[in-house]
Amino acid sequence: MKTLKLLLLAAALGSSPVVAAQTPVQAPAAAQESSPSPAQPDVSYGTVDGHPLLLDIYLPDKHTDLRPAVVLIHGGGWTSFDKSTMTGMASFLARSGFVAFSVDYRLMQGTANLWPAQLEDVQRAVRWIRANAAQYGVDRDHIGAFGHSAGAQLAALLGMEPTRDNSDPALAKYSSQVQAVVDVSGPTDFTADRDPEGDAFLAAFFGGDFAHRGDVWRDASPIFHVSKKSAPFLIVHGTQDSNVKMTQPQALADKLKQAGVPVKFLKVEDGHTFQTPEARKQLAIESRDFFFQYLRPGK
Repeated sequence: MKTLKLLLLAAALGSSPVVAAQTPVQAPAAAQESSPSPAQPDVSYGTVDGHPLLLDIYLPDKHTDLRPAVVLIHGGGWTSFDKSTMTGMASFLARSGFVAFSVDYRLMQGTANLWPAQLEDVQRAVRWIRANAAQYGVDRDHIGAFGHSAGAQLAALLGMEPTRDNSDPALAKYSSQVQAVVDVSGPTDFTADRDPEGDAFLAAFFGGDFAHRGDVWRDASPIFHVSKKSAPFLIVHGTQDSNVKMTQPQALADKLKQAGVPVKFLKVEDGHTFQTPEARKQLAIESRDFFFQYLRPGK
């Protein structure tokens, strides 16, 4: 993960033209051209230390039976971008019959919002969706997560981890675990592929270097949380991804298989952010079909 770590370090310092220039992964153009705006933008799903946590809601055209939902989590190295980068994919999934929720979460800013603030936020979002399922026609037993890059790391943990912060009594009875995960270009093991330059960012993000806070580095790594109870996974990774080595998703796929968890590992001829129309179309269709398979009632 050397290139990814260097990219994240530059992003944290506010000096990365690479991060600024990258276009986040999106749905194919056909999906983006039709009603890309959320039906309900900037809905609050909580507040932390006076900081509002917001999500956008994309609703299917037809409002009949309860529908499965997908939580979309943006990338940006845990320091940048926001929920708007998931507009195309969220709209595409809504047009396919899912209720889509694109979420913001607290971004690392200096020494504020260190890990695991981001995971706590997206877990809260899932629980908020379950608490408000009736209002949006959501089947609370069939919720998936789609994440890209840093968002994929968070999505992966939503399919593995129990709730971290259970301090809100209004959400206490709701689970934060999802029933299916699409992991796109995500890092899976922060203890591997290490380098001195990149370790500087992760040491700041995790509140200490690996020698002193190795437990936190492992805690943030999805590969250490795989169990037979993990949700089914679709892992999508670009063969030309120079930010996250192919060994990262491969190791996660192998461990999920060993645990008996359904997993599909799709290698796409593209880079970290899936720039070609062909790659984006493939990603969108594979994600839609995967969610159809694992989020339909009766699964």
